Amino acid sequence: MRVTVTAGDPLSTATDLLVLGLWEEESLPSPLDDLIEPGDWSGKAKQTLLIYPRGALPARRVLLIGLGKRLAPDLDQMREVAAIATQRARELKVDRFAFGIPVLSEQTPETVAAAITEGSLLGSYRFLEYKSDLKPEDRREVDELTLLAPVDAVDEAARGIACGGAVARGVNLARDLANLPPNDLTPARLAERARELAVAFDLPITVLGPAEMREQGFGGILAVGQGSVNEPRFIVIDYGAQYADVPTICLAGKGMTFDSGGISIKPAENMDAMKMDMSGAAAVLGALHAIAELRLPLHVVALIGAAENMPGGSAYRPGDILKTLSGKMIEVLNTDAEGRIVLADVLTYAQRYHPSAIIDLATLTGAISVALGPHAIGLFANDDALAQRLVRAGEAAGERVWQLPLWQPYREMVKSEIADVRNATGRQAGAITAAAFLNAFVGDYPWAHLDIAGTAWTDSKPKAYQPKGATGVGVRLLLQALRDWTQA
Repeated sequence: MRVTVTAGDPLSTATDLLVLGLWEEESLPSPLDDLIEPGDWSGKAKQTLLIYPRGALPARRVLLIGLGKRLAPDLDQMREVAAIATQRARELKVDRFAFGIPVLSEQTPETVAAAITEGSLLGSYRFLEYKSDLKPEDRREVDELTLLAPVDAVDEAARGIACGGAVARGVNLARDLANLPPNDLTPARLAERARELAVAFDLPITVLGPAEMREQGFGGILAVGQGSVNEPRFIVIDYGAQYADVPTICLAGKGMTFDSGGISIKPAENMDAMKMDMSGAAAVLGALHAIAELRLPLHVVALIGAAENMPGGSAYRPGDILKTLSGKMIEVLNTDAEGRIVLADVLTYAQRYHPSAIIDLATLTGAISVALGPHAIGLFANDDALAQRLVRAGEAAGERVWQLPLWQPYREMVKSEIADVRNATGRQAGAITAAAFLNAFVGDYPWAHLDIAGTAWTDSKPKAYQPKGATGVGVRLLLQALRDWTQA
């Protein structure tokens, strides 16, 4: 769907569908007040009312959407309203519709337009790749959304559309990748998708296979992937190396294209959802897509460890000792705590760039779901400034994070009696000890770990712009943080 902006009065605009967001208890503009029976409309949040003006307005249809009370309107509310509008437009089978940009206190036309664009594109997302029996009309999408803005706000709104569109396309790429079945998205195929992204934006990419990883000492990734016929890959995409005097940010993603748990096998129930265990890698690729589209003046290096964790005859075992890329030794106590072993190599490799910050994203622990549920990302960091940057970005982007501690006693818990660290410590503080394990592999560089295990997948529809399945979480958070970085 294409999103554009034009100057115009919504009530004077000829369109198949006009969308107006109205506040609770706000007076209806004339002549709409004559077309609605008293009591049919209140303006409560997300209430909708479809009106056929029959010549009273140039628009053929008018869709009213309630914005709720005019107390503390936020951008996430606008994303939901825009998603509702786009979904209704598709139901009505209109090719184009118009949306009057509302005025939000403490927000600019740019940020409001960005939120509407994000919500519209995220709300229109559907994963239909494996639906072979759909009729063409069932695949129909809206072609164009036109935002209507005052003359003096058009340029600002256009900037917002460009930003919101890039972010939404990055999120939807991440959703596509995480929704793909594991027989189609093997580690090798994930590397191919990464290469397609790199070629599209003319970015340098390096993909290491097992032979190259063995030669260089990637003992963690190789061990986790050795039980599968689908061999692991290590992926590096370099963006913005040409920029001078800018921060270098390494984005590291866990790319387990399927996680059976290995020898410490998972229960059969819900194991099918383990195709989404590469959501951290998906978020990194989605973020890089948006970064490249927006041409952010930063040096960003995307690093992905991709593997499949299977219980084959050659699989790694509880009791094994693994030598990682860093030279540190890991005692394996549970083969289902594999993501941290993969990330140990990825985080070690990231230090070669002497980065200003390393941020990793991983569906790392079920424990974070117990702690925070589906409403927040778990944040762990060795640098308070970086942590606060991500907290602020999460609030602005609508992807909240909550920081948990990494005190020394937790770091002591991951020490091994026979190796340097152990990959499992029992049920207590599971998300924290997993982060403490990762902390052992980042050196002295500012680092933040985002545990997205509770937020990367949903079996419900918590927001209008979020369908069931992969959420693409992390992309909006990273883009907000990186855009803020460019303005610091």
